[in-house]
This record gives sequence, structure tokens and C-alpha cells, in this order.
Amino acid sequence: MSESSCILVDSRPGVVRITLNRPDKLNSFNEAMHLELIAAIRAADADASVRCLILTGAGRGFCAGQDLGARKAEDPAQKSVIGQSLEKLYNPLVKTLRGLRMPVICAVNGVAAGAGANVALACDIVIAAGSARFIQAFSKIGLIPDAGGTWALPRLVGQARATALAMLAEPVGAEQAEQWGMIWRCVDDQELEDHVWQMAEHLATQPTQAMALIKQAMMASATNTLAQQLDVERDLQAMASESNDFREGVSAFLAKREPKFNGN
Repeated sequence: MSESSCILVDSRPGVVRITLNRPDKLNSFNEAMHLELIAAIRAADADASVRCLILTGAGRGFCAGQDLGARKAEDPAQKSVIGQSLEKLYNPLVKTLRGLRMPVICAVNGVAAGAGANVALACDIVIAAGSARFIQAFSKIGLIPDAGGTWALPRLVGQARATALAMLAEPVGAEQAEQWGMIWRCVDDQELEDHVWQMAEHLATQPTQAMALIKQAMMASATNTLAQQLDVERDLQAMASESNDFREGVSAFLAKREPKFNGN
């Protein structure tokens, strides 16, 4: 395991886990953690042997959003400060997570509040401990959901629930989040780590390029008409069918054996 001041990075074959590591601050974001996190994600993306990424938090929470204390020295009259933070830090993080060439699992081990909740929702598969809570806390300080929250929430839980969650800032427990379709699964706290590693190790043996194309197709569907999406499926399927993994998948199916995908 390698360690920096704000994140931890460890790995198993095919999988890298990045742990937000400011537990005394509930892993809330400051600029240093942003920069270390994005660098670690990009390093994993550049390593062809890595085929799945896990994002989680140290201690009793996943991430409490922005560390407001880190902005005490800033002039509150400078209206562009938060906008610049989103432009330079949060938005690139969310875009990078959405665009990674591999599946990203978020293991939510406790509270995920504000931008922390929405960074979690930017991952491909979210698995939460039973004690976890998701809170759109922005309205409590006179802000709107950011880090992709106003995009992801209506698509996951519907317009009515998304609007109420943003306005009321009420916490959603992990079990409720699963029932609403906000996350993939809620598991017992003591089972979270094993469950996530098991899924990640499975995904690391799957056709990685196809996973990336699935992500592209799902993202495109958010704004496409049916006709446009059919064209997207045609084009991406053509790309998938040219991969070594497609040939291996067909060969394995015909031979009635388990495929051995190499990720390309």
C-alpha cells in the first residue's frame, strides 16, 4: 500500500483501490486531496494492467463534501471562488470518473454528503454499507447541488424525489437508496469490504473495452432520441466486435468453456 497525506492507494491483480484519507474531517475535500485523487485515478487509467477501480473512504465516513474550513481564508465577497473550485477541481474529477476506460466501484462506508454524495454517484456501481447515508446538504448553506448532482439525481430517482432531496436536504439511508435505484446495493457493514473486492476482482476479468463502451452508450442515452441512440449502439457495437475479447467470448461460447478475457 502506498500512502500520501490525503489518499491511500493499494491494489490486487487487475484492481486498484483509492481510499480518501482525511478521516478526522470525514474525508471532506480540500485542494490537496483533489489533486492527489485525480493524479491517482489517472495513474490507474494509464496502467493497462488495471481493469477495475474502487473508490472508498477511511474511518467512519465516505466523504462529507467540501471542507468549508479550508476556505476560511478566502474572501466570501469573491463570488467566483466556488465556481472556480468546481471548474478546476470537482468538474474534472466527475468527468474523469465518468470517462474512465474501466468500471469504477464506489464503496460508501458511511456518510456521503454534499459533493461527496455526488462523487459517489458519478461512479459506475455504488455499494453502500447499511449504516451509510446520502445527503444533498447544499441548501443548508444556501447552495445548489453540484459535482453532477443535478444531472445524476433526476435520472436515478426521478424529478420529484431529486427536487425534494435537494430542497429539504434530508438524509437517505442505504437501504432506501437501493430501493429507489440511487445505488446498486446495500450490504451489511461488516460485509462491505469483502463484497466490493469480490465484485472488483470479477470485473477485472471481464472484457474491459466492452465495459468502457457500455459506459459511453449509457451516458449518450441521457440526451439522445431513440433514433440517435440506435446509431450510437450501431457504432459502438461495431467497435466492440473488432476486439480480441469478442473473438474470445464467441470461441468460449461455442466451445462451452469459460472465456479468458484480456481486456482488449
